[in-house]
Amino acid sequence: MTIEKQYKKVAVGGTFDRFHNGHRKLLEEAFSHGELVVIGVTSNAFGGKKGNIDSCDKRMGNLNDFLYSKHNNFQIAKLDDSYGSTIYEDDFDAIVVSEETEPTAIEINEIRKNKGMKALDIIVISFVYAEDGIPISSTRIRKGEIDTKGHLLI
Repeated sequence: MTIEKQYKKVAVGGTFDRFHNGHRKLLEEAFSHGELVVIGVTSNAFGGKKGNIDSCDKRMGNLNDFLYSKHNNFQIAKLDDSYGSTIYEDDFDAIVVSEETEPTAIEINEIRKNKGMKALDIIVISFVYAEDGIPISSTRIRKGEIDTKGHLLI
């Protein structure tokens, strides 16, 4: 028996560097709502603004490896900006974002509205916190403060 999903097509995006529990929660939320999940991964040029991150190909490969055994209803696409195909393809129904990226989803809806497209439902997930009560982030992992599960390393 398959469970009817709330939306046909759901967008989610990010850098997905140092794949961690916050990324897992974001993706699980997207898959719980969408029949098809389109995952945007920041390109080397766009994502590189965050500092020393793994290549886009490596990050996309890690995502594919993580998802392949669990899901077959996803597409992974490169993001060269904050909006990706959500501002061009009318058939998206919803977008899943973190508290940090909610303003981008609001911008996407403004752009869609100005183009005569329907607004996306915005699903916001809360942060996943490390042992010290501070959100898990790729930046903190790169700095060696925590691991991908939020355990303190220093």
